[in-house]
Amino acid sequence: MTEVAQGGVGSMKSTALLVMDVQQGIVDRFADDDGYLPRLATAVEAARAAGIWVIYVTIGFRTGYPEVSERNKSFATISGTGRLTDDDPGSAIHPAVAPASGDLVVTKRRVSAFAGSDLEVVLRAGDIDRLVLAGIATSGVVLSTLRQAADLDYRLTVLADACLDADPEVHRVLTEKVFPRQADVVRVADWTTSLSATAAG
Repeated sequence: MTEVAQGGVGSMKSTALLVMDVQQGIVDRFADDDGYLPRLATAVEAARAAGIWVIYVTIGFRTGYPEVSERNKSFATISGTGRLTDDDPGSAIHPAVAPASGDLVVTKRRVSAFAGSDLEVVLRAGDIDRLVLAGIATSGVVLSTLRQAADLDYRLTVLADACLDADPEVHRVLTEKVFPRQADVVRVADWTTSLSATAAG
């Protein structure tokens, strides 16, 4: 994990917002929702203002893809393409929600934010016990991370409209029927309002 810059944790130090897989090449494949990045940016700014850790989780591989097994159906198809490597411009976090001072960046090697990354080490060191999830795709990194985080006993919130999926019906079923079994599922506007109310109180 790399730290973008030094910065304070603030008053809600037990919570972290995970912004997952919002990388240029991935966002470009989900370009149908023009309001997605502005909504996500609103959540990120609200988290920073409330003193919540903002942790960016990216998918990335070394040149030559030594982390990718030919048995992995999802990732074997990109091996040799140059995608999602350090040299790929598409692997950069989208500039509309770029990291700022105090934010952290974690690189993972599989679908879940915990897989092949040091995310759990950082969360444990920071005494983080609540995760707020956002990212692309709802049926990919968000689902996998939620399941693993729930098994690790984190309190969970999903920002439904800060998640995006290629299949709107899959997104609906997950956010309305599946995720609520293990997480609070809210909209960005409601979450940011709750942060303001907490700060005012």
